[in-house]
Amino acid sequence: MMPRRPSLTVLAPLACLLVPGAPLAAQHYQCSVPRSASVPRVTPDAPPRPMPVTGYTLALSWSPEFCKPRRGQPRHARQCSGQAGLFGLVVHGLWPESGRSWPQWCPSRRQLQARDLAANMCLSPSAALLARQWAKHGSCMARKPATYFRVTRILWDGLRLPDYDRVSREDGLTAGTIRTRFVDANRGWPREAVGVKLNARGWLEELRLCYDKRFMPARCDRTRFGAGDAAPAKIWRGL
Repeated sequence: MMPRRPSLTVLAPLACLLVPGAPLAAQHYQCSVPRSASVPRVTPDAPPRPMPVTGYTLALSWSPEFCKPRRGQPRHARQCSGQAGLFGLVVHGLWPESGRSWPQWCPSRRQLQARDLAANMCLSPSAALLARQWAKHGSCMARKPATYFRVTRILWDGLRLPDYDRVSREDGLTAGTIRTRFVDANRGWPREAVGVKLNARGWLEELRLCYDKRFMPARCDRTRFGAGDAAPAKIWRGL
């Protein structure tokens, strides 16, 4: 029997994390929501894995690094061409966790609607990414796509995003610096709840913010925590 999806009424505690007047922080300030979007077809790459949800990860991708090898590719034009704005951190996805594993590709009777995609394409500037995140991850934590994206947006709106373009110019930059700047901007966030993913060459790829099952910041496991504080780091500014 498939475990019941978690009740998302636990979002009430998030009110204490919302930062009054938090700016969009120029992460996508030039972006405008498209009037419509096509719903891509998503093909699962693994069997369904329904499991009890014990926590969540909000993965924020550093767009300049993502776009560095993809600029000029039509499939990534919205995010990487500059025509829809210049993006900094964008939402890769909200992922339910289950102990040392994670649920994925859960069956859902709800169809993803074009309006769900269009409304969130300044948060995650790719219809294909949004569709895949719902099908692979969101289906295991919400009954409706709109609910999954609403939860993601509530978490996003509760964050103050540091100016990592400016941080990239700091001398002696490390993964610890990247983590510290996030904690400095977000009161109540413990360092151990902020994962930093660097690529093999030491460039920032992603922040991974760890939550418990009530959506409160929680210690990341070793995999999600990523690079240790002393690891040298670089941040690509998209030049």
